[in-house]
Amino acid sequence: MTEKITIKKAKEFEKELIMSEKSSATVEKYMRELQNLIEFLDGRKINKSRLMEYRNALQLNYKAQTINVKLSAVNAFLEFTGMSEYRIKFMKVQKKSFIEEERELKEDEYKTLLATARQMGKIRLYYILLTLCGTGIRISELKYITANAVRQGRAEINMKGKHRVVLLPKELKSRLKKYMGLKNIEEGCVFITKNGNPVDRSNIFHEMKKLSSAAGVEQQKVYPHNLRHLFARSFYAVEKNLSHLADILGHSSIETTRIYVASSYRNFDRILDRMQLII
Repeated sequence: MTEKITIKKAKEFEKELIMSEKSSATVEKYMRELQNLIEFLDGRKINKSRLMEYRNALQLNYKAQTINVKLSAVNAFLEFTGMSEYRIKFMKVQKKSFIEEERELKEDEYKTLLATARQMGKIRLYYILLTLCGTGIRISELKYITANAVRQGRAEINMKGKHRVVLLPKELKSRLKKYMGLKNIEEGCVFITKNGNPVDRSNIFHEMKKLSSAAGVEQQKVYPHNLRHLFARSFYAVEKNLSHLADILGHSSIETTRIYVASSYRNFDRILDRMQLII
């Protein structure tokens, strides 16, 4: 069976994603990737060979990990429309034993960002950075940091059909209480806009990029998820327990957690030098 991707089918797929309680960011990403496939097919019907052509075309511009993310969306659509026999195999990706030095946010750089945010009067951003790095939560989970959560010292997070409890360190709890007092926040989300809505993730991204320039920290290192990675590495340095860390981060697979605590190239080099096998 082959068929074209119609607007009706695409809309039905979008509705299914929403009803499956996918996050708005995931729905947007899947629909964007479906649109990319539609443009590639240019009115032609779906079949296995054309989908393999599509994967080959992606290889000209993207890395394997990015291609696999794009193919995940395509395969989800194929499953939904009953065309699972056309599912495309993912690119094989060798697991990294180290991370790219130029993208790793160091602790001293993080502290520089905090100091710069305070100097610039970016108080809300300062406390957002503290919260993300102090708890390891995702940027999409920031809305669960409520006034009640701060008072209790724990946030109840419900995302993607999973529930977990995130503990707020005592010092962070104390700092957030001061922030709440400063902003007269007694209930609801702690981090809100002037209109009282939860702060938008795109605004946080934009503010962080501006902060990186002012702080003299490379922009490619400054984004919310890198604070989550810094939390993971710092936690693992104190307690080398991947299973516990995976639970805290809300990872389904410990292999995902392993990526978070990978050493940098420079550290990998130091280990090789200490081995003294080249004489």
